[in-house]
Amino acid sequence: MTGPIKTAVFPVAGLGTRFLPVTKASPKEMLPIVDKPLIQHAVEEAVAAGMTQLVFITGRNKRAIEDHFDKAYELETELEAKGRTALLDCVRKIVPSDVSCIYVRQPEALGLGHAVLCARPVVGREPFAVILADDLIDAAPSTLQQMVDVFAERRNSVLAVQTIPPEDSNKYGVIRNEPISDGLHRITGMVEKPRPEDAPSNLAVVGRYILTPRLFDFLERIGRGTGGEIQLTDGIARLLDVEHVLALEFNGTRYDCGSKLGYLMANFVYALRHPEVGEDFARFAADMVRTKLA
Repeated sequence: MTGPIKTAVFPVAGLGTRFLPVTKASPKEMLPIVDKPLIQHAVEEAVAAGMTQLVFITGRNKRAIEDHFDKAYELETELEAKGRTALLDCVRKIVPSDVSCIYVRQPEALGLGHAVLCARPVVGREPFAVILADDLIDAAPSTLQQMVDVFAERRNSVLAVQTIPPEDSNKYGVIRNEPISDGLHRITGMVEKPRPEDAPSNLAVVGRYILTPRLFDFLERIGRGTGGEIQLTDGIARLLDVEHVLALEFNGTRYDCGSKLGYLMANFVYALRHPEVGEDFARFAADMVRTKLA
């Protein structure tokens, strides 16, 4: 495990049932935050953190993701002919020229751990990142960059965590922890979706991981866990027996865009600061609030 982290894995094979009917034929990762899909936000975060190999774990009805990151000759030709240089530049910069995109099919929906395991032939024996696109985190520097900095210093797996209300513990993987420094912890145990009374802490894992390749060995052997799926949390719990795994309380605001409310909140915040529509949207929002309160 030498050198910087170059590979980011994006599990995008999920069905997105919480957003039906819009996700019946369109991937949830392509849901837009104003005018940029969730998956592009995730890719930009990875690229900005220095990653040049992007591995998408896909499934049925995910072709739109491949098309989004592919070159669109007809669109580019039309934009160029009409002199729409700003839009042409925007389309061409979706993926930098030094970044490669690799697509691996997940044959069965067997959980997040299985999706990550599908990336093993590409990742090999190097550390890698995992990003869940429906966890949109507004941070500067990005959450992934904060984690890369920790990994560069300590060379251990790093999970992003945040404080949650106790009643929400059954929605997350929850850690048992020993504090190392302000916001940084050593993980001593993990429980997937515990009941509030069984939760070992109020620190929950969210959709950013930096992982060492030894994790793959455990994911291959653990079998199915909660929900009949191969849980990434269970694999990491086994990794704790042989390696230190760290938890970072990141600086930033997370929007759970896998839920309707979180998705709407993210659109609201990002619309307010959008360079094209931000000012007009802010006036509209203020008018709506005044009307509601009148």
